[in-house]
Amino acid sequence: MVAQGQAQKRLTAILAADVVGYSRLTEADERATVATLDAHRAVFRAQVSGHGGRIVDTAGDSVLAVFPSTSGAVEAAIAIQGELSVRNEGLPDDRRMAFRIGVNLGDIIEKDDGTVYGSGVNVAARLESLAQPAGICLSGSAYEQVDGKIAAGFEDLGEHRVKNLSRPIRAYRVAMGDQAPAGSDEMALALPDKPSIAVLAFDNLSGDAEQEYFADGIAEDLITDLSRFRWLFVTARNSTFAYKGKSPDVRQVGDELGVRYVLEGSVRKGGNRVRVTAQLIDATSGNHLWADRFDREVADLFALQDEITEAIISAVGPELDALERKRARRKPPESLDAWECYQRGLSSLYQFTREGNDEAQQLFARAAELDPSFATAHAALAYALALAVNSGFSSDKAKALGVMHGAAQRAIAADEKDAFGHAALARYYTYSGEYQAAIESVQFAIELNPNFAHAHHVRALALIALNRAEDSIAADDTAARLSPRDPMYGYYDAARSIAYFLLQDYERALGFAEKATRRPVMVAFWPYTLMASALARLGRLEEAASAMAEAQRRNPDLSLEFVRSATWWSHDHLDALFEGLVAAGLPETGNMAGDA
Repeated sequence: MVAQGQAQKRLTAILAADVVGYSRLTEADERATVATLDAHRAVFRAQVSGHGGRIVDTAGDSVLAVFPSTSGAVEAAIAIQGELSVRNEGLPDDRRMAFRIGVNLGDIIEKDDGTVYGSGVNVAARLESLAQPAGICLSGSAYEQVDGKIAAGFEDLGEHRVKNLSRPIRAYRVAMGDQAPAGSDEMALALPDKPSIAVLAFDNLSGDAEQEYFADGIAEDLITDLSRFRWLFVTARNSTFAYKGKSPDVRQVGDELGVRYVLEGSVRKGGNRVRVTAQLIDATSGNHLWADRFDREVADLFALQDEITEAIISAVGPELDALERKRARRKPPESLDAWECYQRGLSSLYQFTREGNDEAQQLFARAAELDPSFATAHAALAYALALAVNSGFSSDKAKALGVMHGAAQRAIAADEKDAFGHAALARYYTYSGEYQAAIESVQFAIELNPNFAHAHHVRALALIALNRAEDSIAADDTAARLSPRDPMYGYYDAARSIAYFLLQDYERALGFAEKATRRPVMVAFWPYTLMASALARLGRLEEAASAMAEAQRRNPDLSLEFVRSATWWSHDHLDALFEGLVAAGLPETGNMAGDA
């Protein structure tokens, strides 16, 4: 028994809500606002009670309720927002009232009079402030209790630092549909069916008006260079520069421009140095996704501007791609659209396994089927087939190359300015022995998008086939610089290792092979076979045998015949590589398996 007057501490589900823009509504028409608030609170009372909860407080424009179960709290919140949406439709625009709701599972202290307080209540209140108008935001603890147990979708908004809480909280948005929030001043633009970004004008923090053009130039170049990525929707300069000199809420920018991501930054010049900062933000949540700072000497401002723009693009492009892959993985397969199939396919492809490659081919084909005009899906299918050949996953190389050729041609037919399609065709030409055609195709891809790291890597492969080792190394150096966090980075290292075999520089060949093995996703056989061969060429046979044993552990089918089947060059300048493999203990033949 708890003594009279003694507060009780317990774990419970807490729902916190308040009205968006209540002061504005009250100023416009106080009597009508109070009447609408009373009517809307009646909805809260009915739904909270109907889901086993209890209203604790209704101070000001807020509502605080507790529930014995988290699912009851979340289902009540969804029902409340649904009913309020219907009620708002029957009201004049200037009287529509939207609530934000936060739900948390946490500790509360309950007094005899029924009032509650404690950290659990504080977190619920902070979640409510993170929610969109007419939206619902859950804590990580609440999400874990309801995920897969109620009929709702969820979006991970990441961790947020909020007022009066020392530790960040993880938040999840409950998917409430794509309609504009009830009570919003304007209809939010629908998000495009591909990732979308707005680059705001960079702030000039130099105190020097003459530097304004430099700040504007960086933002303008970023818009231009991001537009080269055909899979990305980029808002035009005139729309984003309308916010110049203002401090808009990023979520408002996202609604008004219809974009998921916003890139903003600043420029500060002092003496002979300039500092540029940039940050990528999820406009649906306000969550910061990436940030970096670039310090450079001021010499040629235009060259400096190009350098900083390239650095930002190199970081933001892969970051956006990774975010989209993660978002697609959270959706059930049957609900994926073409873009999400493509992203999920990339996620499978980057496992670098036969099973992952097979799944990726199926997903890319599905994306192309859902949207035949989606050039990148066709190019990605060709890309997956190229990796299947390169990794020895295909038992019928001719068949795989035929399908690959068709996919690359369909990509270019769908969009002749898609760099990925031309790079895919160049890779087909490389594997088919048409090396000059490969160089021409990939050069066109690079002209279309100079920042496309994959195209530079494809060029490096074609240059190996042409026995132009130094040019190949330079091309992969460019790919690595453009995309330092690329899932393909291990292949850049492996290709540079092969190029150094051409130069008979086995120390450097070994160095790049070892780097490739340290890439966490590099499970393919190439890095360890290259390391084994280089060690053998250097006379370190015991170490070579150990590296070869690791390669064979990763791929039991490995043999000299297997490796030769995965090569893309026809010259004999790399015989030293194969001789090293034999010296390291690789057998001539093995059990080759796999499907195209």
